[in-house]
Amino acid sequence: LAFAALYYHPDIAIADANLAHARAGAITAAEAPNPSLSFANVLGVGAVAGAVPAGAAAVTVGPAVNFLIETFGKREDRTAQALRLADAARWDLAAAAWQARSRVRTALLDLWTAKTRIALTRREQELQDELVTLLEQRLAAGAAAEVDVMLVRLPRTQTTLALRNLEQDETAARAQLAAAVGVPLKALEGAPLSTTNFDRPPLIPKAPGVGRFRREALTGRADVRAALQQYEAAQDALKLQIASQYPNVTLSPGYNYDFGVDKFILGLGTDQLPVFNQNQGPIAEALAARIQAAARFSAVQSGVIAAIDAAVSSYEAVTRALVTADKLLSEDQRRAHDIESQFEAGQIGRVAWVGAEIGVAATALSRFDAVVRQRQAIGALEDALQRPLFDPGRWPTAPMTAQVVAQARISHE
Repeated sequence: LAFAALYYHPDIAIADANLAHARAGAITAAEAPNPSLSFANVLGVGAVAGAVPAGAAAVTVGPAVNFLIETFGKREDRTAQALRLADAARWDLAAAAWQARSRVRTALLDLWTAKTRIALTRREQELQDELVTLLEQRLAAGAAAEVDVMLVRLPRTQTTLALRNLEQDETAARAQLAAAVGVPLKALEGAPLSTTNFDRPPLIPKAPGVGRFRREALTGRADVRAALQQYEAAQDALKLQIASQYPNVTLSPGYNYDFGVDKFILGLGTDQLPVFNQNQGPIAEALAARIQAAARFSAVQSGVIAAIDAAVSSYEAVTRALVTADKLLSEDQRRAHDIESQFEAGQIGRVAWVGAEIGVAATALSRFDAVVRQRQAIGALEDALQRPLFDPGRWPTAPMTAQVVAQARISHE
């Protein structure tokens, strides 16, 4: 589904187009300036007698070709800046690809959550239906009061309403998944959707081992690499403006036909004279832009560290809660087993045994809430690292992303 989103989702197409635009900008930046052509023409000018050779036209024509020679490495700096921006766009494409995968995972997790809750709730509803039937039979036989039946009917009604809401959640999750892939909802009808990865969560190291996660994210995340390239581009832009203090050289070789006299000219000039300013304004702007790029890079790094710490802390807290929920569920199951043994021995009635099973089903639903929060924490850690944890080894590295997008489109076409 995530690889399908690389082809179908419009955000990937936008990021891919931005990359193509940035690469085209690098081509433009590397191009040498074209020469220009100028003419100096003079017609019908009187001349000193005998100054014009016999048969020569009384005209002056002076074509000249002007070559602009960029000095102090301006073209190199401009090209370096464009290449840095193209590299940043490539990492932005990788970040967009990861966002596509993140949306797919979130939607698929919501779908898995809704389907599992529906299964657990239906089990609880079946037990409640059986309990209501047993008590209604007792009421008909005069062995139970009306209030006893009402007390069990109310939870069943609440469970039935909860089941309808969960079915709506499942439908919404499917629509969310289709939107994450970038296809209509009908495209997923009948498609086999596997959610088994959420049944077996990956092992996450404890807090002392989180340092490896931080180093990995701070050196490998696409947005960190993009921010670094944007800073390098700002540095190249500053170098370009510093070099622009100095004028470029204009070389103008030409030919002049002057009333029958052939003259060959070699002109030399500059594109500007740094008299009134020495490009200090653009230099100051480029320096401020570099400071902004550095601040953005630091902010991205700080955000990555905070996201990893928050995800790990959340995972550890919910894992502790899940251990407690497992213990409570195990105790309820043990008591229900004891009650079942008493029921089979004829010591208690079926009502007591069904009531114990309802308690187990309710505890299982409560425990599943902790399971969902744990899977969500793992998903948050995936996003903080931009590395698959639920399905490791099934995602291209960031430098490969542009190539993967192109291959996906070629194979589809």
